[in-house]
Amino acid sequence: MSTPLMKQYNEIKKDYMEYILFFRLGDFYEMFFEDAEIASRVLGLTLTARNKEKGMNIPLAGIPYHSSKPYIAKLVNAGYKVAICEQTENPKDAKGIVKREVVQIVTSGTMQDVDYLDSKSNNYLACIYYSNQNYAMSYLDITTGEFKVLECDEDNLISEIYKIEPKEILLTQSLKEKFGSIIDKLDINISIVTKVNDAEKFLKDYFNIVSLDSYGIFGKKAMIDACACILDYVLAMQFNNELTIRKIEVINKSKFVEISSSTLRNLEIVKNQRDKTTYGSLLWVLDKCKSSTGSRKLKQLLQSPLLELDEINKRYDDIEYLCKEIIKREEIRNLLDNVYDIERLLGKVIFSNENGKDINALKNTIYSSFKIRDLWPEKFKNIDFNILQEIHTKIDNILLEDAPFSVREGNMIKSGVNSELDELRNIMNNGTGILLEIESREREKTGIKNLKIKYNNIFGYFIEVSKSNMNMVPETYIRKQTLSNAERYITEEIKSYEDKIINSKAKITELEYIIFKNLSSYIKEFKNVFIELSNTLAYIDILISFAITALENNYVRPNFNEEYFEIKDARHPVVEKLIGDNTFISNNVYFDDKNRFIILTGPNMSGKSTYMKQIALISIMAQIGSFVPASSANLNMVDKILTRIGASDDILSGQSTFMVEMSEVASIINSATTNSLIILDEVGRGTSTYDGLAIASSISKYIVENINAKSIFATHYHELTELENEYETIKNYRIEVEEKNGKVNFLRTIVKGGADRSYGIEVAKLAGLPKTIIRESTKLLKSFEVEKKNGQISLFDNFEYENYDKIEKLEETIDNLNEKLDKLRNVDINNMTPINALNLLMQIKEEI
Repeated sequence: MSTPLMKQYNEIKKDYMEYILFFRLGDFYEMFFEDAEIASRVLGLTLTARNKEKGMNIPLAGIPYHSSKPYIAKLVNAGYKVAICEQTENPKDAKGIVKREVVQIVTSGTMQDVDYLDSKSNNYLACIYYSNQNYAMSYLDITTGEFKVLECDEDNLISEIYKIEPKEILLTQSLKEKFGSIIDKLDINISIVTKVNDAEKFLKDYFNIVSLDSYGIFGKKAMIDACACILDYVLAMQFNNELTIRKIEVINKSKFVEISSSTLRNLEIVKNQRDKTTYGSLLWVLDKCKSSTGSRKLKQLLQSPLLELDEINKRYDDIEYLCKEIIKREEIRNLLDNVYDIERLLGKVIFSNENGKDINALKNTIYSSFKIRDLWPEKFKNIDFNILQEIHTKIDNILLEDAPFSVREGNMIKSGVNSELDELRNIMNNGTGILLEIESREREKTGIKNLKIKYNNIFGYFIEVSKSNMNMVPETYIRKQTLSNAERYITEEIKSYEDKIINSKAKITELEYIIFKNLSSYIKEFKNVFIELSNTLAYIDILISFAITALENNYVRPNFNEEYFEIKDARHPVVEKLIGDNTFISNNVYFDDKNRFIILTGPNMSGKSTYMKQIALISIMAQIGSFVPASSANLNMVDKILTRIGASDDILSGQSTFMVEMSEVASIINSATTNSLIILDEVGRGTSTYDGLAIASSISKYIVENINAKSIFATHYHELTELENEYETIKNYRIEVEEKNGKVNFLRTIVKGGADRSYGIEVAKLAGLPKTIIRESTKLLKSFEVEKKNGQISLFDNFEYENYDKIEKLEETIDNLNEKLDKLRNVDINNMTPINALNLLMQIKEEI
């Protein structure tokens, strides 16, 4: 038979079947049934049973409520949603079962506790909506208040998702059926939502505005629905508590360089392809930010380079200034050490998750911002420092510098802030002294010399008067007890102080909490000022990061023009940092009206991909406002960076390597403009040789004839180099190779002209393939080169060549001699004794 408690649990649980229900019981959150089994497995909790003696055997697992946060975070990170059910009345006041209700829902996209989030990445919740033939995607980070929306076509939707990396996506049922399988494979949690009725009115009411014109979404139904849907969901998860959101920001894609998900991945802009961390990415090279906010903003910049030349040049000017002003730069950078994550601290305040250390962090950040402003005042023109000064003073006057993490333990508020608090502290700390003062005062007032104030557990504090002095007792004394030789009394004053002494600790804690929360409420009023300050400090942090990176790596300021695109001594920013020692081989690139399409040939491992990637990365760096790794860079503004690099099956859609390759190339062809930069690596190799050659040739011709974009096409199809004779704008380049003493050395230098061979067998040698395979490969290559003139090549014909066995033996002898020559070249004759030299000669003679 179900108990009243379990009836209450079941009644609440039925509305939250898809959630792990944290059910508050005293000092614990308890989970029952399947929730308990999941919690036991994921959290490593001991699974017990409830009502076992009644034969019910209900699975049970519990955690202390005061240490619940890491457990909630672990469940959410494992893909579960958690509903927090609290006791909503004091058990002492309850008539029957204590009232309980769900007060918060935590999902991967609505998690508030920043201690369990990556400080250098946003924690986005996204929503995709389709309306009036348009797709819109809204996304927000409730910990920072960022709320953005954009329109995009179906082809770019997955790229946008890949770019922002949301932890959770909201979809209607129909969109889940269409995109659900792809999004699942991106390891993003999906939640089903329905349309918000009168979405426009809902948004206007929430933001307290009369029109959506000010946000730029008026009349854009898909955007309005996407924004309303995500906001409605978050408010439901937070039970309509206040959010950090200030406004809706429309992403105007025409202001930013378009970078597809494949380009982000291929160029390893914000994470590498091996373990998906930032190590070895462009972000890893550029991010020397002191603040988490700076790192997050830099990541956003890298994914959306600018198309606004004036803003780019402003950043260049700032970087030049910081490079020259060494002392000032280092002073600002040191001050940034004491700049905390304003966005997320403010989020904690708004969600009432803040503690004393958080508020002091805001105070210290304000102090540092004053110092930074004094060093670089023109960057703070939009900041209201009068308000910030008031906030700093208020926090400093109220809050102790070493305020604890817990806001329910007291020891946060300074003396002199509140007279009642000071009195309570005085009573708690000096209770005995106060009672002695009362005792002395009562003796003097009554004339009873032996009057004493005493205490016991039954009556508390009381005045004891001997029988001989009964006639001197004032009428205001209240008799409490008669003894054989004395009477015991209380007074209103003693009773008042007794109450204060006994309850002073609890009252102090509660009063401090009220004062602290009033301070937090005051800070909330100025969230817009804090966000403006946060953005300014993050921008300065990024500029200093760019300046330091430029100085450390010898970067230069780019220039932009419309006539030509030229980078001299271009270097790959990541590769040169990884190899170090200034050993990276730099190269040039040049485009103009008569040089638009580069066909790049050369062996594998020779540096073709690195060369192409560095051109794209330099364009990205230049258009986020960074200096670049080169001796000079005169660039055109690039509107899109489109790449097809590498060969792999698409695990998201189940497509083969060749289908993925053709799909990506089709997307490039269909979206590229004259101002785009196209990077193609070995397109066509996923099919037969002649099919691939035909496709590669046709793609090249189409780009030249119809798009005329700046393009680099790396290929092993040497036949493509013949296109240079057909098109004025096509130019052949190759990786320089040096052949010496039977060995191949890749010089990694780009020179004019096409390569006449791929050196694949030489690469195989370097990779350490057995000599028998190398010899067989050489044999087949010779046969292919002969047969190529006569028809289709076959791997299975028995080729007979006159004296082939002699040739094979001769090649073995040559290999053997080359090994001996290498050994001789490495001998240090200056430090060799005559005996050692003679022994070496004998050894070589025997081996030959």
